[in-house]
Amino acid sequence: MFTAQDIAQLERRGITIAQVEEQLQRFKTGFPALDIVAPAAVAKKQGIIRPSKSEQARYIRLWQEYLNEGHEVTKFVPASGAASRMFKDLFAYLETGEETPFVQTFLTNKDRFAFGSQLADKQGRDAVRYLLEDMQYGSLPKGLLLFHRYRNGNRTPAEEHLVEAALYAATQTTDTKVCRVHFTVSEQHLPLFRQHIAESLPKWQKKYGVKYEVTFSVQLPRTDTIAANPDGTPFRQADGSLLFRPGGHGALIENLNALQSDIVFIKNIDNVVPDHLKQPTVHYKQVLAGVLVEEQQRVFRLLRNPQLSAEERARLSRPIRVCGVVRNTGEPGGGPFIVREKDGSLSYQILESSQISDPELMARSTHFNPVDLVCAIRDENGKPYRLPDFVDPDTGFLSHKSKDGKELLALELPGLWNGAMAKWNTIFVEVPISTFNPVKTVNDLLRKQHQPK
Repeated sequence: MFTAQDIAQLERRGITIAQVEEQLQRFKTGFPALDIVAPAAVAKKQGIIRPSKSEQARYIRLWQEYLNEGHEVTKFVPASGAASRMFKDLFAYLETGEETPFVQTFLTNKDRFAFGSQLADKQGRDAVRYLLEDMQYGSLPKGLLLFHRYRNGNRTPAEEHLVEAALYAATQTTDTKVCRVHFTVSEQHLPLFRQHIAESLPKWQKKYGVKYEVTFSVQLPRTDTIAANPDGTPFRQADGSLLFRPGGHGALIENLNALQSDIVFIKNIDNVVPDHLKQPTVHYKQVLAGVLVEEQQRVFRLLRNPQLSAEERARLSRPIRVCGVVRNTGEPGGGPFIVREKDGSLSYQILESSQISDPELMARSTHFNPVDLVCAIRDENGKPYRLPDFVDPDTGFLSHKSKDGKELLALELPGLWNGAMAKWNTIFVEVPISTFNPVKTVNDLLRKQHQPK
């Protein structure tokens, strides 16, 4: 099936023939359905905890103590996505000239955007064309767009994440506080991110009295997945080469695995707010982290028990994640569920809607996943877990795409906070909707959550 040219292509990517054959088999067999017991809920043994005010205060104290002990803490921000989907309606406007209600809202309020001053002397399609083409907002990543207006200079999401890190993830060392922030970016945008962060750091280091250690990584070519024809055979491009596609955000488990940290915060690039609305985010990030610290301390105590069975030890000796979940208000996205594993045990999982075939289960779901995670990725001896060992390979999914006018099947790896963390020990904590403010379209920036005070 594979030519010498194919094998050379695989070797350049660091992908084995066995991996490709396994992926091609998935196109034929699909992925098994999960045994979903029930949606997680705020109730005894139903998976979601709702800390009281006094408990929240205790968790925050625990977290502050942890930071002062000098542990390595990193804020991990997936930031490789292009912003093109934010401007879908504006691209359509350039093509058709039709001023839909969305376009009218944008044009009427263009001076309210953080980038609005650059459009002040332009109207209609000229303004949109200047934004998308001259300013390159149609091709830049979200992390580098101006999101929020301030009197002393407007900010990108990347800068807002730097500010957040200083407020809840700065660890005390001998002579200073250190903020570690890691961005996963696309290779083509890496130079722009490096330049932007280098220009921004002096300002935030001075303001918050911290030293930033900012690192970057790109999605590894070996995590790409092969594309297939509708009959399951390898899809070949015009030059005869195999087509590989990015395997989705689940591929970032490799990037997360490479971090040398005790605890890692994970949050999407577009879920940020201006300073005057950051207090709930900072408060609940510390609550989540305190819950994690307490759970980790409990697990480490249990693992010191010589009477512990090998099975119990294996169950406890896993990465731990605490996931903030929000009451379901109709926002799209996955949610927290209780799943029965193959051995009959129950686990807490974040599932996407594509993984849930029973509409009744979806209707009963009370919470959704805003991607608000705090993770402990070292064992009781301080040794990093090998995170790919805790992925459930049966939780990927197939999708229909096209290339050069030809239909193809694509394979998505188990999602980063879905199947890629399926074998982690998980705790769900309810957090308020005020901590979830994503920007999916450009007009979302007109919401009060993204406007000046």
